[in-house]
Amino acid sequence: MSAAIGEALYGLATRAARRLPRDMSLTSAATLATLDRTGPRRITDLAAVEGVTQPAMTALVRVMEESGLVERRGASDKRVTLVCLTEVGASYVRTRRQAGVHAFERLIGELTGDEVEALVAALPALKHLAELESQDREGPKQ
Repeated sequence: MSAAIGEALYGLATRAARRLPRDMSLTSAATLATLDRTGPRRITDLAAVEGVTQPAMTALVRVMEESGLVERRGASDKRVTLVCLTEVGASYVRTRRQAGVHAFERLIGELTGDEVEALVAALPALKHLAELESQDREGPKQ
């Protein structure tokens, strides 16, 4: 049963990802979302979370910095630089998230009442799954 649920969730997630605007790479968008959820992070931490090399993340951060989406700031330890969302970056994340929410709202509007009730009943489990996945990917907060 868990395999069938996993397959359905994976299929839904991949189709949803394909519907997102293609104005930036999925890794860039995921990095911005991580910064939005967790706050400022070191490049090495972001690289680990997003599953890319440190040089790749450094290049990605540079491009996002040039676009005004992120900025680098010194931490209390002067040897450490943190990547932070700018207001432009935070606004981008909110807009992208809202577009995804609206897309799902439209689809949910096409379900039967019983199907909507089943989704409502599954909300606590879905939220818990999201928490578990987030903890697994992001590790400890900086």
